[in-house]
Amino acid sequence: MPRAGQVKPPVVERLSDRITIGVLTATIPPALVDRVVAETGRTERRHRLLPARVVVYLVLALALFSGQAYEEVARLLTEGLAWARRWRGGWQVPTTKAITRARQRLGAEVVRRLFVEVARPLATRGTQGAWYRGWRVLAIDGTTLDVPDSPANQAAFGRPSTHRGERTAFPQVRLLALAECGTHAIIAAVLGPLAKGETTLAPSLFGWLGRGVLLLADRGFVGVDLWRAAAATGAQLLWRAKTNQVLPVDRQLADGSYLSRIYAARDQRAKRDPIVVRVVEYTLGKDPGRQQRPGPYRLLTTVLDAEQAPAVELAALYHQRWEFETALDELKVHQRGPGVVLRSRSPELVEQEVWGMLLVHHAIRVLMHQAALQAEVDPDRLSFVRSLRVVRRQTTSGRAALSP
Repeated sequence: MPRAGQVKPPVVERLSDRITIGVLTATIPPALVDRVVAETGRTERRHRLLPARVVVYLVLALALFSGQAYEEVARLLTEGLAWARRWRGGWQVPTTKAITRARQRLGAEVVRRLFVEVARPLATRGTQGAWYRGWRVLAIDGTTLDVPDSPANQAAFGRPSTHRGERTAFPQVRLLALAECGTHAIIAAVLGPLAKGETTLAPSLFGWLGRGVLLLADRGFVGVDLWRAAAATGAQLLWRAKTNQVLPVDRQLADGSYLSRIYAARDQRAKRDPIVVRVVEYTLGKDPGRQQRPGPYRLLTTVLDAEQAPAVELAALYHQRWEFETALDELKVHQRGPGVVLRSRSPELVEQEVWGMLLVHHAIRVLMHQAALQAEVDPDRLSFVRSLRVVRRQTTSGRAALSP
């Protein structure tokens, strides 16, 4: 502490303090990163070439430039800083080994917590295509991601078998997520091993549900226990029924739908503890690309009043579930790259990498939603690929070092 009258020397700014990820820094600001790093106990005790905040932005940059090597991504982060070459602090591009050690020090929890802090529904009342009769439309679905074939990843995540009983080339991590259909924003997610099914992971996401939400789900989620858990949140449900599910017609409604009952497998024979559902049944028009017309679709819903949600509207609304498939395509094909295996050879770094991918995708979707509101258009009218390219270009420009 300086004595009375003594002037404390100014703090020398470090180049690493200037590193950001361009426009995405508006969604993931340094102050938030520093707070989460401190709360998770990952603040470094001495200044390193790669302090925790820089490692976080490096992890996000690795998710943004998934096809580039470690050192190249680190170089891209400082490429736009024209004054970096004259920097007296001596900051230099770290080696691949140094970046790996820095990622290990950071761990996965910091990036997961950042996603939890940042991810949220984006749609306002002015967002086109995000609402149905006052309900915010969400969808739940899952996917898998190939991870490097290391003993640790194999033990932690497992790998699928082919129809011949052979093992596939890579282990896989399971990702289950909740997305806002109108904006394609992934607002919650959970990771798990391949052996843990989507229906087992799903209840951990139900905390995001509640009154004012309408949740869409595919037939793989239909089960009485899961239905009860989701409905208990106060959300309305619209899930596709399994093809072989028995749905007796208890009462025909004026719009063509009907009331029915579903049972848990343990109660099916005794017909105990039924759940009343409304069934919307419809068929698709003839598709020239199909040899035969698909069978009827059957949707189950908690909205029992046909006037509150007519059958024809619910049938058309269920198509919005495919917006989730589009979001997964953005994440896995365009952002990560088609057929690209994740780069992390340990389970914790795999989780860190996936949370980084989700965080970058959400940040891009925040920017796209803001642009859609300004232009007064449906977010579906904006191109994710073009937005991704703009973000990548801006990250490597001179403006990347300035908080937007």
